[in-house]
Amino acid sequence: MRIIGLIPARYSSTRLPGKPLKDICGKPMIQHVYERACESGLIGRVIVATDDERILNAVESFGGEAMLTSSRHSTGSDRIAEIAERIDCDIVVNIQGDEPLIQAEIIDEIAGELVSDRSLVMSTGSYKISEEDFSNPNVVKVVCDENSNALYFSRSLIPYPKNKDGLEVFEHIGVYAYTKAFLMKYISFENTPLSETESLEQLKVLEKGYKIRVVRTKYNYNALSVDTQEDLDRVISIIETNAGL
Repeated sequence: MRIIGLIPARYSSTRLPGKPLKDICGKPMIQHVYERACESGLIGRVIVATDDERILNAVESFGGEAMLTSSRHSTGSDRIAEIAERIDCDIVVNIQGDEPLIQAEIIDEIAGELVSDRSLVMSTGSYKISEEDFSNPNVVKVVCDENSNALYFSRSLIPYPKNKDGLEVFEHIGVYAYTKAFLMKYISFENTPLSETESLEQLKVLEKGYKIRVVRTKYNYNALSVDTQEDLDRVISIIETNAGL
């Protein structure tokens, strides 16, 4: 199967303008994401989807591939769909441009679900979190059925711990794999009541009656997305420590 990885990246950011180009240990953040995505064993081609020529030029300067999109897109899904429509592929993997610590192994776990089960149209990931994150609305939780299909995503704590014996809470990993055909259908969905209430785009899929397969990663996932300068400083510290700098 032909699998592509698309990284949506826009220059504008309310809390951290120019976020994709912020320097992390001598490389722009988008380069860290791109290089990690290229380590995937399943993805044959990685492309940055951006509406800004500064990001396009930065990606091309380190030897990566980028394509310009419309500046009118309101979501990353819309942005990557514009690129995916131009490319002959079977599966599209949406890799967040603000997660410079994402592991290629987790990307492969998620994409691999669509390879092994041709009945699926969409997959994503999850990992077990500690109690300190239970009440954090920025930590999106997910609960699944016995077949590992998502029942619900929420910023609230799910499941409610009326009985705490054996309680396990899982955070959603924001990497998505779609069949190309479903991605094109997905971007046509209007916002739904739950997706608007929770401000979680993936809830549209469940409200429309489709399944999302959720992989519980076996890897030690570091769910640090960069939204603020403090986040950026933490990522720099982690990378410097791991590199022995």
